[in-house]
Amino acid sequence: MKQDMIVVLDLGSEENPKIAREIRALGVYSEIHPHDITLAELNALPNVKGIILNGGPNRVVDGVEIDVSQEIYDCDIPALLVDHRGDDPWPAGEEARKTALKNFVFTICGAEANWNMDNFIADQVELIRSQVGDKKVLLALSGGVDSSVVAALLIKAIGRQLTCVHVNHGLLRKGEPEQVVQVFRNEMDANLVYVDAVDRFLDKLAGVAEPEKKRKIIGGEFIRVFEEEARKLDGIQFLGQGTIYPDIIESGTKTVKAVKSHHNVGGLPEDLDFELVEPLKMLFKDEVRACGKALGLPDSMVYRQPFPGPGLGVRCLGAITRDRLEAVRESDAILREEFAKNGLEGKVWQYFTAIPDLKSVGVRDNRRTDEWCVIIRAVNTVDAMTATVENVPFNLLQHITDRITSEVKGVNRVLFDLTPKPTGTIEWE
Repeated sequence: MKQDMIVVLDLGSEENPKIAREIRALGVYSEIHPHDITLAELNALPNVKGIILNGGPNRVVDGVEIDVSQEIYDCDIPALLVDHRGDDPWPAGEEARKTALKNFVFTICGAEANWNMDNFIADQVELIRSQVGDKKVLLALSGGVDSSVVAALLIKAIGRQLTCVHVNHGLLRKGEPEQVVQVFRNEMDANLVYVDAVDRFLDKLAGVAEPEKKRKIIGGEFIRVFEEEARKLDGIQFLGQGTIYPDIIESGTKTVKAVKSHHNVGGLPEDLDFELVEPLKMLFKDEVRACGKALGLPDSMVYRQPFPGPGLGVRCLGAITRDRLEAVRESDAILREEFAKNGLEGKVWQYFTAIPDLKSVGVRDNRRTDEWCVIIRAVNTVDAMTATVENVPFNLLQHITDRITSEVKGVNRVLFDLTPKPTGTIEWE
């Protein structure tokens, strides 16, 4: 069943994701598109019932005020405006704004509230089968939420045409490679290929400190590994990826500068030999979880806290060294263990440790030490676009500090990050 759609046209607003999410919360599908979309491109989108021209502080690009084309203004699709220059179309007050949005979507546009996961899954299964045909798909399976949901969706659509590849790049959390093999190969009977590429990745990352360069190296090397695995198989023409909407938004639009590149958005090499299959690319994080539940995945997988594609590579801040990477892995394991013991697992959306390439003076056994500090990050969010800091009990933080400084080699300080998003991002790199 094709869902009705409301299109948000980006005229420089930073509120576009919020508007799109609120429309979806009303049960109507919504997408964000650039201001320079043509009428032909707009008409090619399925079941567009209305458009919202959403202006904002990024309206001026390279000294020129952007606007949609006159043909968009003249078309018969209902549009929400204050005026054609894209000033704020919303009435003052949150409730009044939501009422105006609801009136536009249902009364003016006549949209039907048919956006739900069952319909989404049915549409994606049809689209995947149409795209892939009788060919085979290679999927990077990290075991995280996004890749697990993609795997379940692809299995539903094409079954044994899917080959899952789990790459151990040395940047995974403690015990994670073993868990992925156990769950997907032994319990779910997936067609799983395990690749040990630890030395390969860490050698390429040696001495690289710039975060964007690290991400691009990791993303590029991932594709190379997949290409090599694909050559061992017959009929592989597609690469499945767990790209989601915040990945695309944060990698930059025509009016919004990139927050950061994502290995599955901005780090792909130009000579990529695969056609991409990205069935989750228009979903926000909470919608990905809802999709996983609708596909029958267990809660332990669906509600697992997010883990970035570059893994601990963006939590070992600066140039990655093997000893500091191991300290990140061990301190993260302690944090996760203590959060689980104290009822915070599942209550806090994401929590992890990071270690900068910075040492400070300390004291151990009455002797001077020169060791790293561990940063604890614990945040809550719905869609990963904004985040608040969890109020972790101070006595628990003290206990975690004691464990980390006594059990993790090379660490003499523990810090707690109090910064929300914005101004910080969830990850440090």
